[in-house]
Amino acid sequence: MATKRIIDDDRLTAVGLLVEVHRGLTQKFAARLARHGLSENELEIMLRLGRTPNCQLRMSDLAAQTSLTTSGVTRVVDRLERAGLVERASCDTDRRGTWAVLTEAGLDRVTAAVADHIEDVDRWYTGLLTPEQLTALTEALRIVRDTVRPEAVAGVMEAERARPRRHVGV
Repeated sequence: MATKRIIDDDRLTAVGLLVEVHRGLTQKFAARLARHGLSENELEIMLRLGRTPNCQLRMSDLAAQTSLTTSGVTRVVDRLERAGLVERASCDTDRRGTWAVLTEAGLDRVTAAVADHIEDVDRWYTGLLTPEQLTALTEALRIVRDTVRPEAVAGVMEAERARPRRHVGV
């Protein structure tokens, strides 16, 4: 009887598949995002802002929520700001803090990109699963995310309590 080798452990298969899926999806999504003039990082920043109360997050919370470093977020926000898609605002509750705020033009751009992106997400990911599989996968991924990256929801509650800015339709 053969002994199962540690390198054949199913846990390695599970994490390996997750990495392979992420890489594959990133490649599949890139072309259509480029047609909207957005990189994956820019889309992530704009989606996080657009899905947050008042379409704003502190820069430090935006870094905590994304896969980017603080300086990486600054560079992406700089590009988005030059394009008129994001603006910065002073944070009333933290003098050292700065809000990144999605502009009307930014909301329009991310909304247009997301319409196509959803098609790709459905074609290459969610549409391949039954509703039950998708629910189970989402719940499982949230458990893992909340354990390995609890900061991924950083600043959301503060953004809800922040002095309301203009609402940009979100």
